[in-house]
Amino acid sequence: MGSLADASGKDFLRLENLDTDIPPDAAAIEGTRRAASTDDDNSYLPFIGQARLRDVAARHVSCLSGVSYSGARNCVISAGGLSGILNVLLAIVEVSDEVIVTDPTYAGLINRVRLAGGVPKFVPFTFTPAAEWHLDRDALRQAISPNVKAMLLMSPSMPSGGFLDRNDWILIADLCVANNLILILDTAMERLLFDGRTTIHPAGLPGMAERTITVGSSAKELRMIGWRVGWIVAPEAFIPDLVAVSLTNVVVPVGIAQDAVATALENSRESLGTYVAELQARRDVLVEELADLPFGIPAGGWSLLLRVSDFGIDGATMSARLFQESVCATAMSGWGKSHGDQYIRFVFANEKVSRLKGLGARVRTALQLR
Repeated sequence: MGSLADASGKDFLRLENLDTDIPPDAAAIEGTRRAASTDDDNSYLPFIGQARLRDVAARHVSCLSGVSYSGARNCVISAGGLSGILNVLLAIVEVSDEVIVTDPTYAGLINRVRLAGGVPKFVPFTFTPAAEWHLDRDALRQAISPNVKAMLLMSPSMPSGGFLDRNDWILIADLCVANNLILILDTAMERLLFDGRTTIHPAGLPGMAERTITVGSSAKELRMIGWRVGWIVAPEAFIPDLVAVSLTNVVVPVGIAQDAVATALENSRESLGTYVAELQARRDVLVEELADLPFGIPAGGWSLLLRVSDFGIDGATMSARLFQESVCATAMSGWGKSHGDQYIRFVFANEKVSRLKGLGARVRTALQLR
């Protein structure tokens, strides 16, 4: 979809991919420039990541979770968050093990479970038009079986923006502890929360410190998508296997990007609020523009889902119709079972509020409502 828009030469509203027009921290950009001319950063070493970034990432997760982590003992740097997720799955999942994910979930996460030999087991979010998404707790309880090895969760979830509240995490923790499950926590968007919500990191809940593996990323919270740097923070018992997999898969993260990411992550404690406020303003415009249509309100993140099956079409058909209205938006095929083909996704991280105004008219034209 993006390639078609690029080739058209027209001014499309770009709501199709997880990029953002909001620039990274200026100090991180300058740090990257310096590192590009530094011999130590043009290196395969250290294989598991530079010491400063490992220390900063470990402190970051410690601060959010209340669990004490060490960069030397508990952290491995990865070539992006998704590479980190795959490395964790390869380290802990055996063939045919089931991994619980929410429905919907980013297809890239689902397919990495499969790539590691696992079987995704979907637990749906409950969809209510013009309301927030909520985890189906009864479905989660029912999903537990002897074949389940782990849960792979994120909050706010991508692509729905569904938020796991404290009672959700307490249930998740109880189920993990009772059934000896590993929690793989994808924290790519954990601080991108709207309406005054605060981050909840489940490693601090009873029994969870020893079974929670946190995977973070520079891409979304730090707006450093092209840097391709992530981090894995885990109990020390998991680190030897994570290191072994990391050395075999990709070998080493990007050297010239790591110190810049450490700087951006440290600075984000002060700078994140302005960024989140801008994302919330963009979400609010979409909510206004799509009033009276069946969409779910994201509690965080940077995408919103519209259920187009209510109008007798699927997401792919809607995507093609929107393209004729100079709007790029992608279908949800493969992103879930309960919430898949019948939805279309709008990513609001790459367009300013002023450009998002008027989207509702284009959507209604594509739905043949006007």
